[in-house]
This record gives sequence, C-alpha cells and structure tokens, in this order.
Amino acid sequence: MKFKPIMTAALVAGTALSALPAAAGPDAIKVGLLMDMTGNYSDVAGRGSVTAAEMAVEDFGGTVLGKPIEVVHADMQNKVDIATSIAREWFDVDAVDAIVDSNMSSAGLAVSEIAVEKDRLMIMNISGSPRFTNESCNPNTIHYVYDTYALATSTGKAVVRGGGDKWFFVTVDYTFGHDFQAQAEDAVASEGGETVGSVLVPLNASDYSSALIQAQSSDANVIAFATAGADTSNAIKQAAEFGIGQGDDRQLAGLLVYINEVDALGLETAQGMLLTSAFYWDLDEETRAFSERYMEKMGKMPNMSQAGVYSSTMHYLKAVEAAGTENYAEVMAKMKEMPINDFFVKDGYIREDGRMMRDMYLFRVKSPEESTGAWDYYEKVATIEAEDAFTPVSESRCYLLKEES
Repeated sequence: MKFKPIMTAALVAGTALSALPAAAGPDAIKVGLLMDMTGNYSDVAGRGSVTAAEMAVEDFGGTVLGKPIEVVHADMQNKVDIATSIAREWFDVDAVDAIVDSNMSSAGLAVSEIAVEKDRLMIMNISGSPRFTNESCNPNTIHYVYDTYALATSTGKAVVRGGGDKWFFVTVDYTFGHDFQAQAEDAVASEGGETVGSVLVPLNASDYSSALIQAQSSDANVIAFATAGADTSNAIKQAAEFGIGQGDDRQLAGLLVYINEVDALGLETAQGMLLTSAFYWDLDEETRAFSERYMEKMGKMPNMSQAGVYSSTMHYLKAVEAAGTENYAEVMAKMKEMPINDFFVKDGYIREDGRMMRDMYLFRVKSPEESTGAWDYYEKVATIEAEDAFTPVSESRCYLLKEES
C-alpha cells in the first residue's frame, strides 16, 4: 500500500512563542502532542510518542475529509505554564483540532480546561491522574491508556489472588504517592489482604536503605513501590542489592513501571517484579507486527502510552471521517459510539466520562535465564477485566456520569 506524504511540524517551546509556525487554517486537520522531549520523561513519551502519532496518520492514509493531516509537537519542558501557552497558541493561531497527549497530569488538566474553552478535543495517554474522569471530567477530554486507580487496583487485586496477601508500601511523599498507596490498599483489602506497614520517602531520594530495612523486617510477602520514574528505578536497584525479591519469598510490585525502565534496570535487577500494564509488545501477532515496525523507526519497543498514542490518534481520525466534520462535539460523539478494536485494545469503548474502558494485564518480569533475547521481558500472569480495573460508575465523581444515570 502506498501512503500519501505526511506533513509533520516539530515545534520547540522556548522563551517566546513567536517561533511557532503560521496557522494552517481550514485546509488541514492538525493533531498536537505536548511532550517532554529532553527531560526525565522523554524516553517513555517524547519522540517515541510523536513517532506513534505519525505512524497512525501514515496508516490512515495521510488525509481525511479531503484535507492533509498534520502532526505537530512541542517540548513543554514539564512546565504547566509552557504547556498552556503552547496549547492556546495552537488553538487560537495554528488551528490545531485536537491535542492527543500531554506530559504531566497537572499540565494535562490545565490544557483540558483550555480545550473546553476553545471547543477542541483533548486525549490523554501518558499521564495518569484519575481526576481526568472524576472531579475534573469534561465533555472534551478522553483518558485513553490507564490511570493510577487502574494500576493500583489491578496490581493489588491480582497479586492478592495469587497469594501475595501481606503488603508493605514504600511511598513517595506527595499527593501522587499518597493517593497511589490508598488506592492499592483498598484493592488489597477488597480481596482479603492486608497492609502490614508503610514508609514515606522524599521525592528524588537517592538512598532507600532505611525504608527497605523496615520493609525487610516486616512480615510482608509483597513490597510495593508507590513511586514513579527514577524514584522507582533507584528503589528497585537498592532492593536488589538487599536481596529483596531475589529468591527470599517476597515479591516486588511496581505500581507504575514502563518497559523502558525495566530495560534500563536490566533483568538481573528487575527479575520477579510484578506490574500492571495496558500493553506489551509480545502479546500476540498484532502487537508484534506493530511493535516491529515501531522498532525499525525508534530502535526500541513501544510502551503502553506510545502504543496508546497510535491507537487513540487512529480512533480520532476514524471518528472525524465518520462524522464528516472536525467539530469536536460531533467527533467526540462518534468516538464514544464506535467500538475500538486494534492491536492495542479489543472491544474497547469510551465511557460517557471520557474513560476508555479496556482490559489490563498483570505481568511478571522474567529472569535473565527465562528471556530469549532483547526486550523479551514479561510473562503475563493475569488479565484484569475493564470493569474490575477502572473506577466503577457507582463510585465516579464525574458529573457526566451522574447526568447519564
């Protein structure tokens, strides 16, 4: 199949927004990504997420409604003010129709409000706050890949069902960590497990020895890390040095772990860890086919958020085509009406609160001896059905679901 050429604009956020290109006007459909291109999250999002969006546009055919499709991106530098400034410029001047991802929940929530103000569409793939589909929900926003509730709930329930019923939490000391631990504790308790201890650690800590000694001296059979990014990697490295989870009858559970982080840690260190993800490249023929194409472009396998960018961008473009317009309300109605079936999700659907409902997977990280080669890192332990993974309607704080009921 020969694809039509794609128009791609790379935007770099600086001190002035005057460097942004002129508006394309009504003669193009434009999707944008507000990414961390050079910082802490550039590996799990960044250029890889932009590439995934470009692949979706190429596979769609490069045009919709007779107009070329453009992918634009900007380095939002993990700063809310930069993300919101670029979003306003994109909507007001550059005629961007939809933003299909943004780093940082705080930035995403702020941009989501701008999307409402400007009658545009917003999709979140990398950021995990449950607020997107709870108290901060709106009719312009879709939360596509995961949220912290789903990760904590899926990991907690599945691990307890597998015998890990006594939990100790190592938790980063700010709202993200506190909420993550509370969500996991609720899930553990709902399956008959218990929390036997916890310890708070500062953000960007370099030494976890005190926390790990407390965990090791408890009677926990699961040590869970309610952390993210470098904090998780550093904690797991030190846990391996203490021999925790390395054949001592304890399991390590990472509540938010990307395959990029497992790759950086190495199997010798990460082996045996349990984690929940919405995607793994080696699940079936479809996931392998997409991931091998992605690998050719990026030199690494896609993670769940990058695969989600492809799927959500493709779903958006199909909805534009089906609606016969780029008007956000009509496109959103089609996105919620149309089921999602692709390599990323089977029988997925978008709930009225914007939550994309799909099954999640519990994985165990393989040992070096079990791995057959590069990126062969996970063994699937369990499938968690969508209704068990995500916030039930009865517990939702979203006014859109209240209106629906």
